[in-house]
Amino acid sequence: MNMRAPAIDRDSAPWWDALRAHRVVVQECRVCKRRWLPRTPACPYCGASKPNDRTITGDGVVYSFVRAHRAMSEAMADQVPYTIATVDLDGGGRVFARVEGECSIGQRVTPEFVDHDSWTELRYRETR
Repeated sequence: MNMRAPAIDRDSAPWWDALRAHRVVVQECRVCKRRWLPRTPACPYCGASKPNDRTITGDGVVYSFVRAHRAMSEAMADQVPYTIATVDLDGGGRVFARVEGECSIGQRVTPEFVDHDSWTELRYRETR
């Protein structure tokens, strides 16, 4: 599989670097201590600047999901159908990621890291 690499910019680079190291990193406010994703330069809750990065397990719960029956690109044509879920992370924040295997709302999931040529993809699988 040769999936197209995501557009990585200055703001998202720390996220992609962490995934490359097989870590899930969220931001944490140094003032109110709340955590979130996606990355922002200031806390979305209290406005404090310069948030800290925190490594979390990446485990979470499926909030919602969709099953794709048409490929988004030719590179993914042999992978349909596949599931994309909104995952509420135990350590704070929410991500959209592919889920391997069965998927249901409220299901506990565990992260998996899929290394591509120039980037690493975060995926999930049911927690066993």
